[in-house]
Amino acid sequence: MMLIRPIEKNDIDALHTMAKNAGVGFTSLPANMDLLQDKINAAEKAFNSADANDSNNSYLFVLEDTSTKAIAGVCGIESALGLDSPWYNYRLGTLVHASPSLEVYGQSKTLSLSNDHTGYSELCTLFLSQDYRHSKNGSLLSKSRFMFMANFPNRFHQRAIAEMRGVSDEKGNSPFWNGLGAHFFSMPFAQADYLSGLGNKSFIAELMPKLPIYIDLLSPSVQEVIGKVHDNTLPALKMLENEGFQNLGYVDIFDGGPTIEADVRHIRAINHSRVFKVKIGQPMSDKLDLVSNTECLSYRCGLAKADKLLSGELLIDADTAELLELKTGDPIRAVALSTK
Repeated sequence: MMLIRPIEKNDIDALHTMAKNAGVGFTSLPANMDLLQDKINAAEKAFNSADANDSNNSYLFVLEDTSTKAIAGVCGIESALGLDSPWYNYRLGTLVHASPSLEVYGQSKTLSLSNDHTGYSELCTLFLSQDYRHSKNGSLLSKSRFMFMANFPNRFHQRAIAEMRGVSDEKGNSPFWNGLGAHFFSMPFAQADYLSGLGNKSFIAELMPKLPIYIDLLSPSVQEVIGKVHDNTLPALKMLENEGFQNLGYVDIFDGGPTIEADVRHIRAINHSRVFKVKIGQPMSDKLDLVSNTECLSYRCGLAKADKLLSGELLIDADTAELLELKTGDPIRAVALSTK
């Protein structure tokens, strides 16, 4: 069975392997052992926090194959962006140029440096190993975070964002970076992306132009990738859009990938999830539900067939109860995996 749980110290080697496999452009998971250890330490601190109103934490979860104990994936939530170090992206805008006397009117699309998402929560660090990209594992990995957010709403901002990986080739070359960022930073995309992942973001404010950038002045190869996602990221984008996320006109400063956002209260898996009491038996349903316990430090989430009973109980089998570390009468959160 596949299990979502908080990351632990002994997951460091598996996390490092996934970071190396993720490749260039995966800013939140750089292949640096010291930084990854810091991320695990920060996550352990977050899960151990007893303050239900603590809204400045970094949570990391892993997907574990319980039959082999292999770590198949990782995902995270930043509870509040930009409070310790600045958060940057580009905001897409429009400037109008008009001369009534000459009967000239024109619109120009622009990119402006923005800190608009400061304080928002972020869904981040989503990576699923190639061998496990099947059997709804990607949906479990991504949507398990919504169950945790539903359990602990006071730990997160009312709005959440997700940065989608932008277009790049198999060697990690980004058309957006090559056509824009490289002119100001004088370094390869991989190096700038790596520095950002290390938390060294001061160079962005120091070197990035402060005035709006006219998109019409950029080459066609750059213009066509603005707001577009990497082919491998398209399923994740569609999944989040189905949960209620929208593109409101923000893109990443490095690769031009879209930043999508949603009101947390309106995310489907959060809004539609409910807490039941556990009843152990043999469910008749043929549809998969996301199911989780309601703990923080010992959070557990998985996929299971379940029956919602009129008594307010959720009927699950014994294996699922064991997976979630639950017994009869314990609270359990559940929601349909998808609307289809």
